[in-house]
Amino acid sequence: MKIKLIPLAVCLGVSLTAHAADFALTSRDIADNRSLTRREVFNGFGCEGGNISPELSWRHAPEGTKSFAVTVYDPDAPTGSGWWHWTVFNLTASTHRLPSGAGAHLPVGAVQGRTDYGQPGFGGVCPPVGDKPHHYQFTVWALKVEKLPLDEQASGALVGYMLNANVLGKATITPTYARH
Repeated sequence: MKIKLIPLAVCLGVSLTAHAADFALTSRDIADNRSLTRREVFNGFGCEGGNISPELSWRHAPEGTKSFAVTVYDPDAPTGSGWWHWTVFNLTASTHRLPSGAGAHLPVGAVQGRTDYGQPGFGGVCPPVGDKPHHYQFTVWALKVEKLPLDEQASGALVGYMLNANVLGKATITPTYARH
């Protein structure tokens, strides 16, 4: 009789993956593959909108989560490197929701990095007129560190680098938007 042993790392990997898969992001304002509204559109750069971040809530963070971050990224922007619309980091592990318009009143200790519009804070969507619908990735990141050593001048790329170096899990909602 031949016994097949499964390496412990494989068993742990399956367990960790299943737990990370439970991590979920929801919103009362946005949904996958649904168009964003004028409320989430940037006010400037040729666009006229409310420039208000949507409500975001998350649950079932991976075990060991010490902080959270939220990013909004447009991989379809015609830049060669996408477009960072929002980075928020150093949200405490007890934070599980950002209300609509949170950029104006974040929890104590949270930091907003610089968007590709050149300033910290939420920068709403503003794709080129006539371009195909863009996909906006609203992502919450569960991190293994309490704080990222960054400030409000950190670029989206630098924040993204630090997030990927410290991520335990992430959950995303991807709405769309186009200007005609």
